[in-house]
Amino acid sequence: MARNILILGASYGSLLATKLLMASHNVTLVCRKKTADLINRDGTEVRIKLRDEAVHRAIFSRDLPGKLDATTPAEVDLSGYDLVGLAMQEPQYTNHTIRVLMIKIAEAKLPCLSIMNMPPLPYLKRIPALADMDLEEAYTNALVWERFKPGLVSLCSPDPQAFRPPEEAANVLHVGLPTNFKAAAFEDEAHNKLLRELEADIDAVKLDGHDVPVKLKVFDSLFVPLAKWSMLLTGNYRCITPHEPQSIRDAVHSDLELSQSIYDHVDGIARRLGAEAQDQVPFEKYAKAAQSLLKPSSAARAVAAGAPFIERVDLLVKLISHQLGAPSAEIDRTVQIVDQKLNEKIVAGGSGL
Repeated sequence: MARNILILGASYGSLLATKLLMASHNVTLVCRKKTADLINRDGTEVRIKLRDEAVHRAIFSRDLPGKLDATTPAEVDLSGYDLVGLAMQEPQYTNHTIRVLMIKIAEAKLPCLSIMNMPPLPYLKRIPALADMDLEEAYTNALVWERFKPGLVSLCSPDPQAFRPPEEAANVLHVGLPTNFKAAAFEDEAHNKLLRELEADIDAVKLDGHDVPVKLKVFDSLFVPLAKWSMLLTGNYRCITPHEPQSIRDAVHSDLELSQSIYDHVDGIARRLGAEAQDQVPFEKYAKAAQSLLKPSSAARAVAAGAPFIERVDLLVKLISHQLGAPSAEIDRTVQIVDQKLNEKIVAGGSGL
């Protein structure tokens, strides 16, 4: 049965959308009017490399069995949707029209699956050790999340690396690292049945007889998506330096021993919260993947481009580690550098997102 999925965010969100469209489900992307008009006219193009192939395939939404459309936040009609995907950068949810839409989504009690790096606050409330922690400082505006019932919000580790090529139109996405989306379960078993249905449908898709990477994998553990925190703190946020941004590969491999110590510390924080070893990704596997990540992270690129606000998983992990009594000087240093660069942009009159 075709499901109807609403995804907030047409950039990274188009990757999940393409996988759903290939599996014969229908998707609406929420974005700016100019981008929505482009997508409604031309569809989307996602470039992805299949296993053992040397070049990327271009997958066009117009060729897929599912139906795609796009709309602005103000024009969304929530009736008829089975699931909401949250695929915007966390600061974008403070936009007025998106905040109004978020209120409507919360009131409609639709299950929401986030593929943001920054976990929604209601999701963190599902973890007993975090439920009463003071973490609001890490969010651009924590009030965005206050109406959401925690059990209706889940998190999907956004492990696949993808970006919009700057020279291309806004409906094009290039996938650099085609790994899996790893989703934690919802509280309601009916919503989990839907997730596992989507998981199976995506898994069954073939392209010219070939398996298509970037699967949706569903886990009972709330802690599987938190494995991304170790990667973000070791690589993505350390792309932001006092000077020019560096690639994820250089951030990780310029001092592998230091990188492993940061990675292990963040893994240890997750263990303190309740994670098990099987919820996490070994450092060696991450370090190998990082060798192919030759660009600065999206956070570093955003700071370099003048954004005064970015997703602050670095600050979130710092707040958690301090409140657990397990601070890290290296994580504190990373947060200080990010704060400094963002403050420079604000003082210089950064234009924002």
